[in-house]
Amino acid sequence: MSAGAAVLNDAQITERILQFLRQIGLEVREESLPCDCFLPGMRIVQGCLVVDRQQLRWPGDLLHEAGHLAVVPAALRPFMDDALEQLPAIEHGGEIEATAWAWAALMHLQLPPQVLFHEGGYRGHAAGLRINFEMGIYLGASGLVHAGLAWLPGPGLAAGAPVYPRMRQWLRA
Repeated sequence: MSAGAAVLNDAQITERILQFLRQIGLEVREESLPCDCFLPGMRIVQGCLVVDRQQLRWPGDLLHEAGHLAVVPAALRPFMDDALEQLPAIEHGGEIEATAWAWAALMHLQLPPQVLFHEGGYRGHAAGLRINFEMGIYLGASGLVHAGLAWLPGPGLAAGAPVYPRMRQWLRA
């Protein structure tokens, strides 16, 4: 992790995250949103991450919500809205895989763990999750492997192949 990443302000972190999400092919739109969003300053609308920078409270939440979009099959993305629980159960495309995806993106962007696992997130379990990931206990990583997004170390893996938290690809086909 670069030393400079720790001194970025929320606006700079948000910009870095949004540029990355667009670069990997996720649809991101910026517009004013109502104050009653599930997460302050963002919504998922028909597979698009809609962001209101004025209301965005935790930039790391962008990574987690983008993770939800990234880990589902591409054909289902356009049907995703805020009520993600209305989607059919998707093998290896759930909450824990979205969290593992978000961690990989965080590492790729060289942002500090507290950006993703902030005090307002994960229903009070952010600190425990952060500790697990920092210790290399990658909850959800095996689901990313099964979804074709990542590899884990093991026999038969080609020399030099990127292993999680580096990703084979960012979006599920």
